[in-house]
Amino acid sequence: MTSPFVAPILLLVISNVFMTFAWYGQLKFPATPLLLVIPVSWGIAFVEYCFAVPANRYGHEIYSAAELKTMQEVITLTVFAAFSVLYLGERITLNHLVGFAFICLGAFFVFKGPLPA
Repeated sequence: MTSPFVAPILLLVISNVFMTFAWYGQLKFPATPLLLVIPVSWGIAFVEYCFAVPANRYGHEIYSAAELKTMQEVITLTVFAAFSVLYLGERITLNHLVGFAFICLGAFFVFKGPLPA
């Protein structure tokens, strides 16, 4: 059995893999007509929702909405970075890494709790 703290994170990772393919997978097939790409992407996005909705429903029992959204963004960037390198064959540059690091720094402050006044 998965910890109630970990289950929403795993569900968010799975949902992000599907959503990344729904949004960006078609970039490897530029000749495929949009009228085909759009319904295929919708089908993939439906599967993503089947993981994202429970992730947020169960996750909100433990995490705040702001914490869930922050996790979602960090997971999205991590999944996207891997996807763009492994699937699209693109490079991650130093600029990308610096930008991602700032987003992770923001995530740290969301989870840190209230700062002293």
